[in-house]
Amino acid sequence: MKLVSQKFFYISIVLKNGMENKNKTKTNTEFYVQLGIIAVLALVITFNAGKIYSPSVTGETITVSASEIIPKGIPAVYGKEIGVSYDDISPNNPALADATIAKLTKYEGMQLASDQMERYIKIGLSISCEYCCGANAIIFPNGERACGCAHSYSMRGLAKYLLTKHPNMSDSEILSELGKWKVLFFPGIHEQKAQVLKDNGIDPTNYINLASNLYRGIEQGKTNNAGGMVGGC
Repeated sequence: MKLVSQKFFYISIVLKNGMENKNKTKTNTEFYVQLGIIAVLALVITFNAGKIYSPSVTGETITVSASEIIPKGIPAVYGKEIGVSYDDISPNNPALADATIAKLTKYEGMQLASDQMERYIKIGLSISCEYCCGANAIIFPNGERACGCAHSYSMRGLAKYLLTKHPNMSDSEILSELGKWKVLFFPGIHEQKAQVLKDNGIDPTNYINLASNLYRGIEQGKTNNAGGMVGGC
């Protein structure tokens, strides 16, 4: 603001000089020309001051970029074991996406022990494929399939694989992994949902928040469902 004050001080000096000159030698026409120039200068200074000191609307807008929520690379625990990478799910390569979904799906038929089934039901009821089908979850409360889309098959397959091969993973960790793949299957809508979560003070980089049933539907009426789907449904 010091700079602005100095400029207005300069204007006052010019105005004063103009008054003095007017009384001495300047004509009325010349004096009014000076006033016009001063008025324009004042407007310019005011506009620039507003740009400098007013809050930026763009700067105050909180946005979530795709890079914040799209998982990248090979899953640390199981990626090399079953030969999958998050990077394999991309709208730029539908064939590779479908092949990767098929790799996850092949474990969907694994048989589970009673304790594993108990965990499987808890996890499976916590996530759905709502952007592809209207089922409440990828399984029914008895553990049976509730959705026949390829995405649900792959999430069920991954859940069973991790429960069987990596039982030390917690239910939350397994659910988070399912959420990562779901975000890859529906990147556009999850980017928009992430923005809604962030606007509501909810961490959108937590995949349970973003992709499970915990905040299912929070984006309704606030997104345009753009972004499409990756992989067959």
